[in-house]
Amino acid sequence: MAGDDAHPMDTLVGRPASQALPALVERHGRKVLLLGLKFCGNREDAEDLVQETFLQAFRKWDRFEGRSSPTSWLYAIAARGCQRMRRRRSGEPRHVESLDAELPSGTALAAELRSSAGDPFDDELRRRAAEVVDRALGRLPADYRLPLILKEIGELSLREIGEILGVKEATVKTRVHRGRLALRAELAESLGAARPRTGDHPHQVCLDLLGAKLDAMDRGVPFPVPDEELCARCKAFVDSLDLTAEACRWVEGGELSPRLRRRLETALDRAAVAPPG
Repeated sequence: MAGDDAHPMDTLVGRPASQALPALVERHGRKVLLLGLKFCGNREDAEDLVQETFLQAFRKWDRFEGRSSPTSWLYAIAARGCQRMRRRRSGEPRHVESLDAELPSGTALAAELRSSAGDPFDDELRRRAAEVVDRALGRLPADYRLPLILKEIGELSLREIGEILGVKEATVKTRVHRGRLALRAELAESLGAARPRTGDHPHQVCLDLLGAKLDAMDRGVPFPVPDEELCARCKAFVDSLDLTAEACRWVEGGELSPRLRRRLETALDRAAVAPPG
């Protein structure tokens, strides 16, 4: 996220909302749209979320003092919008399977994803994975879906997500991990999963390696264990987790359209001349 905010946004603090908000739309509008597309599952609701987020930001701009990053501040507004949408939706899933069922064991599935040469994930595999993951995201309870999207799309830290959602960092970590593993399991099954053969490592070693992989994903750093130190079971899990993360971030047509830009401009112009209150 540091790279996303490596921009002189602090120079906007103290400026009127009519000057600051267009700059925020240019800098962060695409990310808010991506969050909406992944959370809502359709473009109409996602664009409604974008408009609501930036209108709320306009109205609250005089309270933004620059103590948090503009990204975190906007995502906090967007997350509250997502939660309101969730309350309006019916048929919201209420649980995910036990975490134990998704761990590398004799019952979990893993797909063999690596090709014999070069990039392990070709474009066709990425497209198929994105379709599977989008469907699977829609089946995740919002309590798991929203933290995972904030992590993968927003590139926020677990601490920042906890502050945005008002829950403990440890709770965010558990929900992100369970969400990732649930999506990974659906991906493995949909891509022609094969039950991995018994690992060369003791089961606890595989669990420790999985924990290290999830921790690396949480921190946005490379997995420190080379392929040659992974057994077939662990390697299959690491590959499918990597593809799941890519699929979470992949959105076709994720740019702000001219129509949405005009819609935002009109809404912000109206807000600028509307009486306060």
